[in-house]
Amino acid sequence: MHKNIWQPFTILKSSPDPLKVVSGEGAYLHLEDGRKILDCISSWWVNLHGHGHPVIAKAIYEQAQKLEHVIFAGFTHDPAEQLAEKITSKLPKHLNRLFYSDNGSTAVEVALKVSYQHWQNVGEERKTFICFDGAYHGDTLGAMSVGERGNFFADTFNDLLFDVEVLPFPETWLGDPDRAKKEDDVIEQLENLLDEHPGKYAGIVMEPLIQGAGGMRMCSEEFLQKVHWVNRQFNVLLIFDEVMTGFGRTGDYFACLKAQVEPDIICLSKGISGGFTPLAATVCSDHIYETFNTDDPLKTFWHAHSYTGNPIGCAAGIASWDLLIESEHLFKKMETVHSKNLERIQDHPKLKNARLKGTIAALDILNDEKEGYYNSIAQDIKKKSPDLGYLFRPLGNVFYLMPPYCVTESEIDGMYDALLELLD
Repeated sequence: MHKNIWQPFTILKSSPDPLKVVSGEGAYLHLEDGRKILDCISSWWVNLHGHGHPVIAKAIYEQAQKLEHVIFAGFTHDPAEQLAEKITSKLPKHLNRLFYSDNGSTAVEVALKVSYQHWQNVGEERKTFICFDGAYHGDTLGAMSVGERGNFFADTFNDLLFDVEVLPFPETWLGDPDRAKKEDDVIEQLENLLDEHPGKYAGIVMEPLIQGAGGMRMCSEEFLQKVHWVNRQFNVLLIFDEVMTGFGRTGDYFACLKAQVEPDIICLSKGISGGFTPLAATVCSDHIYETFNTDDPLKTFWHAHSYTGNPIGCAAGIASWDLLIESEHLFKKMETVHSKNLERIQDHPKLKNARLKGTIAALDILNDEKEGYYNSIAQDIKKKSPDLGYLFRPLGNVFYLMPPYCVTESEIDGMYDALLELLD
């Protein structure tokens, strides 16, 4: 491990030295030791079109020669305006006001602050958020507050986190006979909360369709529609954290479109720049925006980041978006390829709970240890998979695949073959 680097998400004393990457091309990473590995997780879910894509690289180069950065308060520029127009053109029609930041956690922080202040601006004191068990929304304090508690991500900071109401997440999988009942039970709990405490809740915060770091737990489109109906009946804001699920991951441009649901606020990052630069956005409804559109300083949203609306990041985002439009057929057909492979391996005695949504597939691996993030099978697979030519990074005993859209069908088949080899 390099003497000057502090690695993220790493147990420092006992972890092996990180693999050194010298270059990336398409879906592959080239290591310093000469090995070539297939990036099966899109490098923490950010890379959409492959490493070193020449179209995005060219856009960054050309923008850097014109304007690398400018303060975004009191100034604007074409890349920020054009990217905002492209993204909002695909979102539900009332989501038109885009606020730039620089990573997924801060996109969520912006959403929490906007929703909280929105209620203040209209004369209501709503301080509590409703969220779901197993959630992960980032590592800043607000994002951690609406995420899963009782794990090593949050335990140290519990005294700093604000209180929330937590509902069960009705996770489901292929062939789950109890899906509808689990969903109805959660909806009943949600309705009871809102009915018993009118005017208490500022918003419902959730990862739509897929909880990422929580174990690739998936719910149905019908569940989101039920949550949406409830939030409209009780006049509470619905906040979708689409940091991971945005930009094609669920088989549509956004999970809210796949489920035909209109949230009040949506949080975006990761794939927004194709994996090239840090960039994020929080998009809210016109109605929410208008409660801030005033000369009153107390109703102004006093929030910013130094690199808000960075022109180079936005130029990368524009190029990535145009590639996304061109490659729609790729991310929409990937579910079929995953489905074929899940059918052939899901009966393996060491696997259970196969699940699939768009470009993302997941299974639980069975061993003698307790299931969850602490399961040591993850370290075994991370250590052995590069020797087979693959980058896998299980979430404990949860094995998942989320490759960039440029992978071929045979390369996806090879990922499942490698999993079987590791299991055997």
